Amino acid sequence: MNNKSYTFVKGILIENPLLILNIGLCSALGITTSVFNGLGMGFGMTFVLVMSELVISLFRNHIPTSIRLPVFIIIIAAFTTIVQMILQAYVPSLYDALGVFLPLIVVNCIIMGRVEAFASKNSPLDSILDGFGMGLGYTLVLVAISLIRELFGSGTLLSGTALKIEIIPESYRIGILNSAPGGFLVFGIVAAINQAIQNARKTGGAK
Repeated sequence: MNNKSYTFVKGILIENPLLILNIGLCSALGITTSVFNGLGMGFGMTFVLVMSELVISLFRNHIPTSIRLPVFIIIIAAFTTIVQMILQAYVPSLYDALGVFLPLIVVNCIIMGRVEAFASKNSPLDSILDGFGMGLGYTLVLVAISLIRELFGSGTLLSGTALKIEIIPESYRIGILNSAPGGFLVFGIVAAINQAIQNARKTGGAK
């Protein structure tokens, strides 16, 4: 695997922000009650992450060290505002569902961490690949958690859209999955499965 491929893939598998680095968990637990919410948050985060990394990488040599964090926050806030305005104008139901977690993208640990640790030190192309990889890794985990919580907690898929499907009768649903403790439970299950896969790969590679 060459350096470019590794830069992209590491955010999905090796350094997944949620499952491996355990950052950005608030939104992962707060909005993952439906797949629609998970996809919306994932796409919004990915857009802000990629664009912020790109801009910061382009101007990294012109940003004084003493004010780099305020500058980073301003850049991230600008792209977060763009996402908010687009969702409010064209997908108001998603905008309302994401609530406070949407503006909180500005201070999300994933974005702040990547622009500080990666974009401020690497080329624009590498920064784009890093942003897409981290964003995709984040989105995949959100969708996995959302799928479990929505299917078994609400008995539906794609609620909040015209494609909503009722799958599990109400009497067989696990209501706790729609609550905060349910979010922690499902995240723990997904994280445990990921850890088991990682351990199996290491064991297989050692033979």
